[in-house]
Amino acid sequence: MRIRCPIRLFPLQEYILIAMSDHLIHPYILPVVNAFETVADREKAVYMEAYMRNQFPFLGIKSPERRMITNSHMKTTPLLSEKELVVVVKQLWKMKEREYQYFGQELIGYHKKIWSKNIIKLIEHCIVNKSWWDTVDTLSMEGTGPYFNKFPGEIVAITGRWNGSDNIWLNRSSLLFQKSYKKKLDTVLMSAYINNLSHSSEFFIQKAIGWMLREYGKTDPGWVREFIRKNKIAPLSKREAMKNLL
Repeated sequence: MRIRCPIRLFPLQEYILIAMSDHLIHPYILPVVNAFETVADREKAVYMEAYMRNQFPFLGIKSPERRMITNSHMKTTPLLSEKELVVVVKQLWKMKEREYQYFGQELIGYHKKIWSKNIIKLIEHCIVNKSWWDTVDTLSMEGTGPYFNKFPGEIVAITGRWNGSDNIWLNRSSLLFQKSYKKKLDTVLMSAYINNLSHSSEFFIQKAIGWMLREYGKTDPGWVREFIRKNKIAPLSKREAMKNLL
C-alpha cells in the first residue's frame, strides 16, 4: 500500500512516525518509498539478490534510476541537522530492502557540511550492521575517507581500534579509508595495518590489502614493489597489488 506524505514534518522534534506494515517510517523517507515502489521490478530484484549472494532482499531498482530519485529528494529537501541525519539513516538501515541502505549511505555523503566529530558513530553503526562489501566499500568513499580528512586527529584512535577488532568489516574499513588519499596517504599507518591483518584468511581482508596496494601503486609504484618484496602477504593480496605493476 502506498502512503503519501504531502507535507514535510520538521524540525525533528515535531515529526510523527507513520505505520507501514511492520515498519515505522520517518516522514522524510516516505516520498522515496513511494517513488521506489513505482519503479520496483521483481525480475531485476531476483538478479540483484543473486549477485549479492542472497544476503538481502532488493526492490529491483538499478543504480542510475535509484540515484535519480534519491538525488532529487536530497537536493529539494536536505536534512537540517546531524541529529536528523542520524535518525533518518538509522531508520533506513532497519528497512528490509537493500536500496534503502544505499539511500542511507548517500545521505551520509551528501550532508558532509553538517558533520561533527560524532558522525563517525553513525558511520560505524552502518559498517557493522547489515554488513556486506557493497555498503562497507561505499561508506569508505562517502564516509570514512572524507571524515578522516575533515578530522585527522581522530584517525589513529578510531582506525587503530577498527584494525584490531574481531569484526572483519571494521578491519576492512581500517584499510580502505585511505583509498583515495593518493599522495596524502600515510604509508607508515597503512604498512602497520596491513601487517596486522596479513595473517587473516578472510577473503574480504586479503582483497582489501591487495586493493589498497594496487591503488597506491598508481601514486608510488616503487614503494608498493618494495613493500611486497619485504613483507609477507597472502597470494590473493599480492596478485591484486601487482595488477598495475606488471
